[in-house]
Amino acid sequence: MAGIGAHSGAVYLLSPDAQVLQMAVKAGLPRSFSAPWERVPLSAQMPVADAVRESRLVWISSEEEMARRYPRIAVVLPYPYCLAAVPLAHDDTTYGAVYVTWPGSHPPLLLPPERTELLAACDRMARRLAQAAAAGVTVVADGGPVEAEPMGLARTGAAEEAVRMLARMPDGLCALDVEGRVAYATPATGRLLGVPVSRLMGRRLWSALPWLDDPVYEDRYRAAMLSQRTTSFTVLRPPQEWLSFRLHPGRSGVSVHITQARTAVPGPAPSAAAEQHGSLVSISHILSLAGALTKSVGVEDVIETVADVIMPTLGSDALAMLAAENNRLRVLGQRGYRDPRIVNRWDGTPLSAQIPGAQILSTGVPSFFESRAELERVYPARYATPDGMASWAYLPLIASGRPIGTCVLGYAHEHRFPPEERAVLTSLGGLVAQALERARLYDAKHRLAQGLQAALLPRSLPAIEGLEAAARYLPGTLGMDIGGDFYDLVRLGDADTHTAAAVIGDIQGHNATAAGLMGQVRTAVRAYTAVGQGPGQVMASTNRLLIDLDVELFASCAYLHLDLPGRSALLARAGHPQPLLREPDGRVRALELPGGPLLGVAGEAVYPVTRVPLAPGSVLALYTDGLIEQPGTDLDEGLAALAGRLAAAEGSLEEVADALIDRVGAEQRGDDTALLLLRPLP
Repeated sequence: MAGIGAHSGAVYLLSPDAQVLQMAVKAGLPRSFSAPWERVPLSAQMPVADAVRESRLVWISSEEEMARRYPRIAVVLPYPYCLAAVPLAHDDTTYGAVYVTWPGSHPPLLLPPERTELLAACDRMARRLAQAAAAGVTVVADGGPVEAEPMGLARTGAAEEAVRMLARMPDGLCALDVEGRVAYATPATGRLLGVPVSRLMGRRLWSALPWLDDPVYEDRYRAAMLSQRTTSFTVLRPPQEWLSFRLHPGRSGVSVHITQARTAVPGPAPSAAAEQHGSLVSISHILSLAGALTKSVGVEDVIETVADVIMPTLGSDALAMLAAENNRLRVLGQRGYRDPRIVNRWDGTPLSAQIPGAQILSTGVPSFFESRAELERVYPARYATPDGMASWAYLPLIASGRPIGTCVLGYAHEHRFPPEERAVLTSLGGLVAQALERARLYDAKHRLAQGLQAALLPRSLPAIEGLEAAARYLPGTLGMDIGGDFYDLVRLGDADTHTAAAVIGDIQGHNATAAGLMGQVRTAVRAYTAVGQGPGQVMASTNRLLIDLDVELFASCAYLHLDLPGRSALLARAGHPQPLLREPDGRVRALELPGGPLLGVAGEAVYPVTRVPLAPGSVLALYTDGLIEQPGTDLDEGLAALAGRLAAAEGSLEEVADALIDRVGAEQRGDDTALLLLRPLP
């Protein structure tokens, strides 16, 4: 820090399982500022975690960049400062990471001398850690972070004269260390604050003075320390004296200048606000953890978030998520237990059972057990069911005014739950409950959508002699798990005719209406096929049906009759993407077929039919536009990319289908995707 002019920093070391970064040393800022991040999962979107995962220096140049890249940190620490995070690695072994911060006045770029010195210092530190590891010394953080010792006054004649000079000043002057504790105060400080100086020494101002115990004033201190800029505020000292506080920050603490305010400035009611809101540390902790739950979608997502982000932050070792269903306990998931049966044995237990998970769910009252003896004294049934934990927090999950479940956090060693931590855990239970309620509703809708989609699509493709076929369906992006894409393969005549009909289509929309219409269209195509209509007639009949239904939805479609003995196919197209054909020699081309308009547009539309040769071993690919439409890419580029993947794909037709579909991630899809591959056999 001294070599590069940084005003705060910390060292994180990897846990033995290399999954969590734990703060080992810090300096320049109070420990409370970093409370939400004393333990950081390696998977978290945090600067130190990114530095380790990506093996690079992470630079945050401003408050705005922090808000854009790491919003969870910006919510808790919305102050102007710069930050650099660097991994501690040596000989392909990573031991942890370092971060350092500068005031917001620092240039937007990390200066070359600072970068050089920072990287060199981290390299030296990594070498020391490697040497310690080689010598058999454990290089993990076992407890809380070690803090730098506050600087004291030099015992010199000049220092003593400086103290006497300050004592003569009429204004209040006091020095706070980086934790906000009073290290020195002049007699005038005691007179202005109305308390003896001896009662201030070693205590934080906001805890020593009830009328100053408000999160707003502590926030000004945090702002001064992080931004390294002078801040000020005015506060009412009861009953009617207004005081002005001016905070001058430095690397070793804050100098506070206290004077009588010239005018009264309205402020919050200090003690009432403090009682209602609690300390800023608790609020910051809750805000930090709440941010992790906002991205959770399904129940598994919520459980994974609590396990990967919240458990390491709180230092717990095990998690169980329980819910109520038909007056019985249901185990939604667990993490951290050596044997899943330890938790799963409670699945199906009546809610009336005398076990903590059921009782907390029924009463809605949180319970904290700091030892096994304490738990077994209240719930004797737990004598016979040890789970390897030594302390537990049972948090009721209450959403919409009713208990919906219980979150159980287990600690491998005895753990104390001070009032502030209990308040944080209880508040966290409310956040988890809301996320869990949303997730269960999403999962229910997801299962319904999947069931409807599965019922409308063919369960399997028929086995047709002389033909290999494979099909795939993917829903659209998150929240679009039901849509109008469909495919089908139908045998024509008896098993000896060696002919078949195939269809692929896309109904406009991504909802139950589109899915219902898709079922009607697919059934109609099958019916028209069964009565012997040719491809052009099937298209025209389906078009008239769609218009008669008056649903104001359109559909694209490609339909064909396969003549396997004749090694050809008759194709008709209604506004659908051109099929792709891979010849036996591996060349791929798009079939430039003439076609008619979308189904449901013009009642008298005509759909031309084209005969296409199909050599044995060739692959005909029918697909919907979701497979070639990508954000930022035009259709020609998407079609060329699909043709390239089809040309390079090898193996069975199922493997070819996987190769074409697997390149399309859920985050890239803006539409449903259906794929039907047909290969005539020799």
